[in-house]
Amino acid sequence: MKYSFSGRVALVTGAGSGIGEAIARLLASNGLSVVVSDVSADNAERVAKLINTDGGQAVANVADVARIDQVQAAVACAVDMFGGLHFAVNNAGISGDQSPVGELDPAAWSRVIDINLNGVFYGLRHQIPAILRSGGGAIVNVSSILGVVGDAGNPAYVAAKHAVTGLTRSAALAYAAKGVRINSIHPGYVRTPILDFLDESALQEAVGLHPIGRLGTPDEIAHAVAFLLSEGSSFFAGTQLIADGGYTAR
Repeated sequence: MKYSFSGRVALVTGAGSGIGEAIARLLASNGLSVVVSDVSADNAERVAKLINTDGGQAVANVADVARIDQVQAAVACAVDMFGGLHFAVNNAGISGDQSPVGELDPAAWSRVIDINLNGVFYGLRHQIPAILRSGGGAIVNVSSILGVVGDAGNPAYVAAKHAVTGLTRSAALAYAAKGVRINSIHPGYVRTPILDFLDESALQEAVGLHPIGRLGTPDEIAHAVAFLLSEGSSFFAGTQLIADGGYTAR
């Protein structure tokens, strides 16, 4: 599938593996210059090299999204290297500790909130002004199915992803008329490193939660994100696009 992005610039956080890598590579293959941002320098450089080898244009950026100064520097990287910023995908996230709320370590709570929620706010705070200066564009915040439903064993992740849903709606209302469309995507379980904590039995249990009969793939989510960034979704603002194999249709 082809999208018309030639001559524009995108920043993708958490782009060193999994869904973020798939998004960065798909966007680059459709003409976008991409800032591949990740907390791991090795992973960011690997993905940027793959994109450049395939004929795309990318630069690696190292940033911890829980650090607002590093998020600001990632945006500056896009402007300095490619002349502006038109699109952003706030994808970086962690799964966190699997404990019910009455047993959760407060430090574990704070770490998930810092990365999965504050990191998205920091991104929006610096991406939106840059996109406005470039003449407008779009942002996709990667939430989760657990941003619309609950899970007993992962309260911090659920709380952060629900908050990303609300933050997306608020940002969309503030900037839709100014030329920046902001939406969220809500993947079901996708085979990525974030699921490495699950053993095979738990993975099969997760499969059973999806009526489609399997987990998602990073490429499937990447295409949904590309759609939300593209002119094909020009009437989408503040939308929650659920890509979950039927998980939330029950």
